[in-house]
Amino acid sequence: MLPSYLTVKGDGGHEVIIQKSRFIAHVARTETEEEAQGFIASIKKKHRDATHNCSAYMIGEHDQIQKANDDGEPSGTAGVPILEVIKKKGLKDTAVVITRYFGGTKLGAGGLIRAYGKAASEGINAAGIVERKLMRVMHTKIDYTWLGKLENELRSSVYAMKEIEYLDNVIIQTYAAESQKQKFIDWMTEMTNGQAVIIEGDMVYLENDY
Repeated sequence: MLPSYLTVKGDGGHEVIIQKSRFIAHVARTETEEEAQGFIASIKKKHRDATHNCSAYMIGEHDQIQKANDDGEPSGTAGVPILEVIKKKGLKDTAVVITRYFGGTKLGAGGLIRAYGKAASEGINAAGIVERKLMRVMHTKIDYTWLGKLENELRSSVYAMKEIEYLDNVIIQTYAAESQKQKFIDWMTEMTNGQAVIIEGDMVYLENDY
């Protein structure tokens, strides 16, 4: 698992008009090739009357799956420019479809490359980009008398709280980077005079806007 990577926040869309042609960007996070192909198929179905539905996607920790499709536009003028935008922004697990409704004016190869690149870039920006960081979930079990103090301290610390379970004791779930794990344990132990029981949980990705 990668320590961190960038991807799109979620599904999104954006439209630009270039020389009377409509270029509608559709963006989605897709973690498998099947998801990417399903997303592309759904857009093609929704915009079956469009002149073109050009697409590109990049999947995998090491970008091992990369595909681009011009969908009838001159070779290399649509799918590849979309893919290049995904690469330039450093995104993983991302699929983009650009739907074009022809407006009557031919753009030429250079114009098409710029148009599809612009639509892809603005579409991704509209959808939003997040950084996913691999974190360890730390479970801190404490007596209720410590709750107020620890909540206040955590809210002003570098550690993000995941959730609080109110049981016989309180269990505070906190995200900590693997490199900060021991530091977190020491800090929490010191704040509770050694009365906290701290258990390491799963490794999960924490998302923050980029």
